Amino acid sequence: MGIRTLVDVFFTVVDRNSDCAFMHKQSGSWISVGSGQLYREVVSTARTLQSWGVQKGDRAAILSENRPEWAIADFATMLIGAVTVPIYPTLTAEQIAWLLTDAGVKVLFLSTIEQLKKFREIESRTPVQKVVIMDDVPDSSAVPMRSITQSGPPDRDISFDTAARAISPDEIATIIYTSGTTGQQKGAILTHGNLAANISVSMDGYPVEIGDESYISFLPLSHVTARHVDYAMYYRGIKIAYQPDINKLLDTLQEIRPTIFVGIPRVYEKVRLNVQHKTATGLKNKIYRWAMKVGHANRETILKDERPQSTSWAIANKLLFSKVRVAVGGRVKYFISGGAPLGRELAEWYADIGIRIHEGYGLTETSPVIALNTPKHHRIGTVGRLLSNVEVRIADDGEILVRAPSVFKGYWNHPEETAKAFEGEWFRTGDIGNLDSDGYLSITDRKKDLIKTSGGKFIAPQPIESALKNHELISEAAVLGDRRKFAAALIRPDFDLLQAWAQENGVEFQNRDELIQNPKVITLYENLLNDVNSRLAQFEKMKKFILIPDDFTIANGFLTPTMKLRRRAIEERYKREIENLYAEMPPVHANA
Repeated sequence: MGIRTLVDVFFTVVDRNSDCAFMHKQSGSWISVGSGQLYREVVSTARTLQSWGVQKGDRAAILSENRPEWAIADFATMLIGAVTVPIYPTLTAEQIAWLLTDAGVKVLFLSTIEQLKKFREIESRTPVQKVVIMDDVPDSSAVPMRSITQSGPPDRDISFDTAARAISPDEIATIIYTSGTTGQQKGAILTHGNLAANISVSMDGYPVEIGDESYISFLPLSHVTARHVDYAMYYRGIKIAYQPDINKLLDTLQEIRPTIFVGIPRVYEKVRLNVQHKTATGLKNKIYRWAMKVGHANRETILKDERPQSTSWAIANKLLFSKVRVAVGGRVKYFISGGAPLGRELAEWYADIGIRIHEGYGLTETSPVIALNTPKHHRIGTVGRLLSNVEVRIADDGEILVRAPSVFKGYWNHPEETAKAFEGEWFRTGDIGNLDSDGYLSITDRKKDLIKTSGGKFIAPQPIESALKNHELISEAAVLGDRRKFAAALIRPDFDLLQAWAQENGVEFQNRDELIQNPKVITLYENLLNDVNSRLAQFEKMKKFILIPDDFTIANGFLTPTMKLRRRAIEERYKREIENLYAEMPPVHANA
């Protein structure tokens, strides 16, 4: 079964004639939607778009959380040869205005009254001609989506199907804007062929049973990883349950009990922190530490995909490990991580509790998957072996170069940036890494994130930050040191656990500022820093640190919509404290 376009993905779902292509929650209950209803609603929406003058190559944007209407709008747009432009629902009105204008969007699908209000602020500055709203809200100028999905054909529309199938692999399917960690966003142009080439092979190493598998779509579909995974699930016949609110994910996991779980590292970090919070004190903490010691002793067995046979592991599994698996539904066969580096320490923590995470790697510009660990071929600390239709070579400076049918065609309206992105026919990923003798790819860091000290040494910050965050008392970390004499760190404590520690150790405080200025707390974090430093090369060791009270969020600009650090924003916010630190002044905390 081969696919050449995303149209083929759609018709694969329709031709399967399944009673459940996807699920969504309605009035407190999960509702299954079959292939036939999906077809009718998509065709009805596509015909409406055509009646509004949307033609091949025109752009339609989707500003929404994950929900069935997202997929319906997406498929309808692409089936008529138009181009889908996803927009993160967390973006501000000004950011949305820029993106709509840059992409030249003609039709905007949006989800809620809140998103509609944002759009109304900037509407006059955009080229948008029609607005469709997914929720039922009283607004005479926005078209209710339910009104455009109800007139689909009772049977297959042969003329529509024929026209849709005529779309070629070289035609543009979507423009996905990168999250912009260091500058203005750029729209990556992905064709039907780019995406289809990736979807056709990305799950080859994962045995699945059509109709028996399920998956929760909760990672933002505005991001290429989530979008790819949803397409792959549709293609492989895996039931999708849409969850628009990540805060309800734990409940959904219990209700759906998925067999496949795909998350970004921050989701896996939150699960780990939740476990650590619940076992922070008393007898539970003693059990936790004993169980983790037992798990560590049996790590290699888990990484071989085998079940440890020792009695102590069986007890630890009953007391702790099994409870973590039950919390994610109890049926997950495959845990997959993508979208950002997982971090070896986090992967080891999960292996110690009996869960093997299959880490993958890719970029928006590669549609996205380049490499992925699989149940049969798995090596912790790597992002797995290359997909069967992907080639990689390592440049002299360590940069990963990629050649594959999934590599994008260029950046929208940015020919110069497109030219810089390629070395001949090889795409320059901007990541530093290596291929081992067995074909496993490892990622060191983003090339642009590498820190060069004033002594000329290069430091990769992400592995060090992952090691810092492996300590339960550290919630966030950012390594400093570019063009400086030595490395240092900004550390945001896990204040729930730190406050519990402070109470147990007689540390009095009125607020976070007092807490992070306390000498006992500073000594505590010095010891944590020294522990990480003990595993680093001399030039990598962090000589100083700053404790900060602020959360790292999308709202305050410290994180991108894909939950990656905005290093420039963080360093600008703490510019004074950083200057003081490198001026050999003593403070190791930052006031709010």
